[in-house]
Amino acid sequence: MATTETKVAGSGSTAGLSWARVCKECGQQHEGLDCHLYEYQDEVDDELVCHICLQPLLRPMDTPCGHTYCFHCLSNFLKEQDFCPVDRLRLQLHQCRPSSLLVRNLLDKLTVMCPHSAECQQQMQRCELQPHLHNRCPVFRRLREEAEKRKRPSWNELKGRKGDVESSGDAKHSTTQSRNPTRDQPEPGLINPAFEESEEDNTPLRSSLVAESIVVELFREEPKEELGLRIVGGKDTPLGNIVIQEIVRDSLAARDGRLAPGDHILEVNDVSLASVPHARAISVLRQPSLLRLTVMQEKGFKTRDPRSDHHASSCITSTASQPSHSPHVNATSNHNPGTVLQVTLMKSLRTEPLGIKLIRKSEESGVFILDLLSGGLAAKDGKLRNNDKVLAINGHDLRHGTPESAAQIIQASEVRVNFVVMRPADAQEEGGSREGQHSRANRRPELQYFRRRSTYMKDPPGGFSSQEKTVSLKKEPRLSLGITIAGGRDCRSRLPVYITSVQPVGCLHRDGTIKRGDVLLSINGVDLTQLTYNEAVSVLKTQTAQSQVALRVIQTLSEDSGEDAEAASKDELDAADDPRDDALNWTPLWTRWLGLPSPMHWCRDIVLQKTNNESWGFSIVGGYEESHGQQPFFIKTIVPGTPAHFDGRLNCGDEIVAVNGATTVGMNNASLIPMLKLQKNKVTLTVVSWPGSLA
Repeated sequence: MATTETKVAGSGSTAGLSWARVCKECGQQHEGLDCHLYEYQDEVDDELVCHICLQPLLRPMDTPCGHTYCFHCLSNFLKEQDFCPVDRLRLQLHQCRPSSLLVRNLLDKLTVMCPHSAECQQQMQRCELQPHLHNRCPVFRRLREEAEKRKRPSWNELKGRKGDVESSGDAKHSTTQSRNPTRDQPEPGLINPAFEESEEDNTPLRSSLVAESIVVELFREEPKEELGLRIVGGKDTPLGNIVIQEIVRDSLAARDGRLAPGDHILEVNDVSLASVPHARAISVLRQPSLLRLTVMQEKGFKTRDPRSDHHASSCITSTASQPSHSPHVNATSNHNPGTVLQVTLMKSLRTEPLGIKLIRKSEESGVFILDLLSGGLAAKDGKLRNNDKVLAINGHDLRHGTPESAAQIIQASEVRVNFVVMRPADAQEEGGSREGQHSRANRRPELQYFRRRSTYMKDPPGGFSSQEKTVSLKKEPRLSLGITIAGGRDCRSRLPVYITSVQPVGCLHRDGTIKRGDVLLSINGVDLTQLTYNEAVSVLKTQTAQSQVALRVIQTLSEDSGEDAEAASKDELDAADDPRDDALNWTPLWTRWLGLPSPMHWCRDIVLQKTNNESWGFSIVGGYEESHGQQPFFIKTIVPGTPAHFDGRLNCGDEIVAVNGATTVGMNNASLIPMLKLQKNKVTLTVVSWPGSLA
């Protein structure tokens, strides 16, 4: 047996602690890449101790030769050596596997003391320490509150905050500029309505954009496990940067909780993604085992208004301190997708329940209110309603959150709980009626409003094109074509029907013309481009029963040149042949969709509304440039705490084809900026959205 102590002396003292330096998982102060530190209260069996750090195992990994180490210790050791530390047999990290569930459970049940024992003497199982720190530890809560007082206003606070000292804001502005020098000289073709200054006298001054770089480590316990990131961008696209479009629910990245849509991935395992093609970036992100991601996260912009008398507790979407019944909020009640509201609930005791049941929905990410318990605080307040979508609680973004994370935030709150919710438009119209009995799925507006065939004719981005291919063949009536398909206009992204595999036993494989990823146009003259999945399957079965088949498909092309083209082509093949892909879940890379002609696009109208002179909250890259010609406009960044962010339907990588019904084709920066700035309270964006590449 071994007696194990923490590696930090005097950790019970809270002197010198700061929120920035304390680890959010173990509560100790240590370097970001070092192992977590715990104060164990009992002797620990030698079999549960790492042979490298001589501490109880953290994320234990078993080697083929029968030894067990902390994942972090072993991965760092194998960066310098290629053998097992105990028996010196040849070893690589990908040969190791996580220890059994029994071993991990034994480690989780080890008793530890709260690291802030000077003020908090609680003991608990090791697996319970992190929830204790975030929900119950008074020292941890005090450090967090002190940090929040010093930092910028939370995303759901009013932007027009009165500045304390003029020079203070200027100093912060210069500091931010020094950390982010590229903000002074935007890229060519970059339209950034989120940061354009208004000429009106009452517009809040945007003193600084808050962004930070963080390092996130993700470990695939199985080589085939997906991170759960949908990725857009790349140097071969107008976006340039590699940007996270979406976090897949219940995935590795979603469980980790630190990455968010809109994050820019700068490096992966010290490999820069600043100037790599899209396919190369996906190949890097699909590496097995440990991934160390350096990402840039925009936190919104801090503002000050020396002329303003507003206090800092108002909602960012309204200039009233009680938006649930302010005229500003009522003015947006005819917003078709819904209205963003702020509701504050005051508990008489910190432990008082709110009486809210929260759920997730299968058809939409995020957290929704299922029911308000009769007699509960929320029901008595009367401002929250069934089916409201919870966008944020106490400044924590929950657009892609879970009911469990929302419940943790509520439990950790003091007496005040601030909700930012989106209410469906028809729920507004029904007022206080029994809208809770109708689910959002049953009240979905006409599909044609959200998704329809595009009538805006335009060229693909530079470097992308397409070509049609036709295969005519004679076959036995019972002989299969040997293809599997996916997509259809009834799927989430309203994709055209595309080929996911060409089986080696079918007649199309022998011909060799049809490839995986080709989009189906027609078979024997029957149009397939606007069909649902089931309709396409039915037509294909009917037509392939004939002895003569003529199949038309379209293939998208990328026109890179030289070594970049060769490397990108190899990476795209590597990504396409990834062992995790199969005919059932394979999807083309995001760049494959960019070359499709306009008639293959489906677009939707997104109406954004605001109640003051704040920005719309998104930046755009593209437009006409002499050096690049005409490029489509793509959304590159969505700024937290803005109308575009709270609306939740715009994604990084979406292509804007029209503004208020006017096509953007042929526009340059000087044309589109005034058009967006002229829309004071409402703008309708017509966008085409393709799903990002899955990593």
